Amino acid sequence: MDESSVRQVAIKQALTNAYRHGGTADPRAVIGAVLGELPHLRSQAKEIIPLIEAATAEINSLSQDTQATKLEADYPGILAQLTGKKEERRNLPKLDDAKQGKVITRFPPEPNGYPHIGHAKAVILNYRYAKMYSGKLILRFDDTNPGQEKIEYYEAIASGLDWLGIKPDLVKNTSDDVEKIYGLAKRMIDLGHFYVCECNQATIKENRARGKECEHRGMGIGWSQDHWDSLFSSYQENEAVVRFSGHMKDPNTALRDPTMLRIIGHSHPLTGNKYRLWPTYDLASPLEDSMDGVTHALRSKEYELRDELYYRILDALEMRKPRLIEFARLTLRGTPVSKRILKSFIEEGWVDGWDDPRLPTLLGLKRRGIVPEAIGEFVEGMGISKSESEPTWDLLQSINRKIIDQVTKRYLFVGDPVKLVVENAPSLSVILKHHPDNDLGQREVETRGRFYISKADVEMFKDGEIIRLMELFNFQLTKRGGSLGGTFVGVENIHGIKKIHWVPEDAVKFEVRIPGPLFKGEIRNEDTMEIVKGLGEPKTRLLRKGERIQFVRFGFCMVDSEGVAILTHK
Repeated sequence: MDESSVRQVAIKQALTNAYRHGGTADPRAVIGAVLGELPHLRSQAKEIIPLIEAATAEINSLSQDTQATKLEADYPGILAQLTGKKEERRNLPKLDDAKQGKVITRFPPEPNGYPHIGHAKAVILNYRYAKMYSGKLILRFDDTNPGQEKIEYYEAIASGLDWLGIKPDLVKNTSDDVEKIYGLAKRMIDLGHFYVCECNQATIKENRARGKECEHRGMGIGWSQDHWDSLFSSYQENEAVVRFSGHMKDPNTALRDPTMLRIIGHSHPLTGNKYRLWPTYDLASPLEDSMDGVTHALRSKEYELRDELYYRILDALEMRKPRLIEFARLTLRGTPVSKRILKSFIEEGWVDGWDDPRLPTLLGLKRRGIVPEAIGEFVEGMGISKSESEPTWDLLQSINRKIIDQVTKRYLFVGDPVKLVVENAPSLSVILKHHPDNDLGQREVETRGRFYISKADVEMFKDGEIIRLMELFNFQLTKRGGSLGGTFVGVENIHGIKKIHWVPEDAVKFEVRIPGPLFKGEIRNEDTMEIVKGLGEPKTRLLRKGERIQFVRFGFCMVDSEGVAILTHK
């Protein structure tokens, strides 16, 4: 149990409850709300209730004005819901030098893995700017490292964009233009801006760190021209590269003679063994952007130090220059987006695959129950700021919740169930709506005085207390000698009575898997998937994979297989 996380949720729920009730939060209501938001901790109710009560007392000690100020500062979305005010949608800022119908943007992923939420930010921003100006978006696969690329990844990226609702105006590959890139690279050699280098990779790395020029740089244009053809024939992998002639003492290390082309002996997934000399991103990006007519290239700010190199190449070749716009890279707290790390998780068997719901891949988010509209709103809300931030899952989940809440059917589910027999209870057939406000249908549930309720709920009540089974009737709880029972006391809905959820005796087995963060700080989280075993109302046996539901007082879920669901969020 993470006490700081429990406290954070308790503070939020206490502030919400206090705002609703004139500045005084009801501890019991706050406890119920916290357990509803953190259902995986219900089994630890005894340990966390004191934490929740302490947080509630802290909020109740504040003035109403201070409570409102804190709620507005820390949870503006909740305040907007409580006051009925609509949150202002933050539109993307205008682009400099942008003209209607003339803007062309691009999304250039390398097909070396499955797309994740970081890719979603890049493509959504480029796509929405293109549409803002009635322009075009190019999907260009940056496929110039054949040893890392697979047809599977091209298809996964295209499928991911389709799920996001993004339709590129043009789809192409950098590998389509290798011959053109060769011609431009040879021209850069003739102009003295590129040179052939035979140093090994370790020497190149050391010289760049020390700011030392290698011997090949001073051999003149003629030497590099003479050795150009050898790059396509006699040189083997790692025996020679083509480098940019920058300045080895430049404080911007991106200009210390970076590699522009290198030999890769691996077969390419599209071109096979046709080519062996491949451009690096630093060369392919400016050339492709210019040749494709890109007007505004939006990319994450990790490339910002390369901007000068980008423009120097285009200036030397007298080619048209797009406008570069950098934005902060998107990561979610506790969730790495590095393909190298994600691949290692999969290879080690620590996660199930690219669609594991703990991963930030688009497949993982889809399986978890996040809708593409939520990702779009989430990304647009962050805009093109360069300010580094690491938002939590809470923000994305709150947006997703607003979108799916009105169209999601409700069902009864009890985690960690305890049997309850209510004496003198009538046999009832109750009609339950699938949604409290919208017409999503209904179902009939039959009861005969025998139920299952949550163990955590039982622990919250005292012997003799009168409780209501939601939508059903009231009973007096009996807790004696470790046994549990109850006595029917009427069907009238008494104002202020505490309510609990339930399932009838003929409930079916159902388990909910709760994805957790992959990391806690810098430490790998070994407990990343909690499983809550429980019972669902009889109709849940009809649910099929891919259905989105809400288990009442537990959370929104995606049915993953028969009798198994993944918690999306509360």
